[in-house]
Amino acid sequence: MVKPLLSLLVLVSLSGCVRRGDAGVEGAALPAAAGGAAVSGGGGLETATFAGGCFWCIDAPFEDLDGVRKVVSGYSGGNVRNPTYEQVSTGSTGHLETVQVTFDPQVISYAEVLDVYWREFDPTDAGGSFYDRGSQYVSAIFYRNGTQRAIAEATKELLGRSGVFGAPIITKIVPFETFYPAEDYHQHYCRTNADHYQSYRTGSGRDAYIAGTWGKTAWSDFSKPPEAELRKRLTPLQYQVTQQDGTEKPFDNEYDENKRAGIYVDLVSGEPLFSSTDKFDSGTGWPSFTKPIDPRMLVKKADSSAEETRVEVRSRYGDSHLGHVFYDGPPPTRLRYCMNSASLRFIPVDDMKKEGYGNFLWLFR
Repeated sequence: MVKPLLSLLVLVSLSGCVRRGDAGVEGAALPAAAGGAAVSGGGGLETATFAGGCFWCIDAPFEDLDGVRKVVSGYSGGNVRNPTYEQVSTGSTGHLETVQVTFDPQVISYAEVLDVYWREFDPTDAGGSFYDRGSQYVSAIFYRNGTQRAIAEATKELLGRSGVFGAPIITKIVPFETFYPAEDYHQHYCRTNADHYQSYRTGSGRDAYIAGTWGKTAWSDFSKPPEAELRKRLTPLQYQVTQQDGTEKPFDNEYDENKRAGIYVDLVSGEPLFSSTDKFDSGTGWPSFTKPIDPRMLVKKADSSAEETRVEVRSRYGDSHLGHVFYDGPPPTRLRYCMNSASLRFIPVDDMKKEGYGNFLWLFR
């Protein structure tokens, strides 16, 4: 059974602008993707619009997210045409500081975009956001169609049920009407004014809130071991798949039919990648997921090794070849993350806390 929108990995280090650094074919290929660093599924783009306090801070986590094509800070929800920052700052226009994210749904889903959004602010605060007080700083999701509305409501219900925030979620889910881009000096602020941006978000209490709510996981916890250790630790198949971009046999692998509750981590680095709550039977013979725990833990690259260009999926810090992502999965994401069991290690729910993954137990509440 596929449950919609089930993951939100919280790693405090990802709260600012961050740069990321087989002959076998897993499933059917996507339409031809763009070459180079910009990966595209070849279809039309979609747009997500939401508010979560200061738009500098909500903009930042999407700046380098694979599949995202454009991020614009601006204003939505009010009754003043073409408002200025000075007008919105008074709280009298009805507008919220908002971010608009344009993304390729064949590379990253709206569900994944929302997973990133929800963990960047306090959705229980009805009076503003951290030390920015006023109606212009409250949170909202502006949906553009029924699918976006259903996904947004599902994520809100899931998080409310999980008890992560310890208080009712007040974030409104409302129809999108208009979006007005903010002044140029507000755009991509985490890059253009990096020092002031980091000082602001730290001083505002946002980073402390994220760490206190979700727990802090240091990036040093996840790294690729030396080659000699990999050779010693991995089986020939595991080495071929993770280090040489190989593909294991379909239907003859460890996790294709695994139905136990738990998470799947990178075999090489231990990075948490997928949850059993997002696993489904694709009929392909490989373990398949509708989405990752957090898309920022994955790197997606154009792969031209087969007849048609596909989107390869690798772990961010272990740099393991995991598999490919295809746009033929079930609703609501329409994506199928087709993974190799040989790249993964499964951790049952009962073992997650003792293995250091207790932060993710809320996924199973």
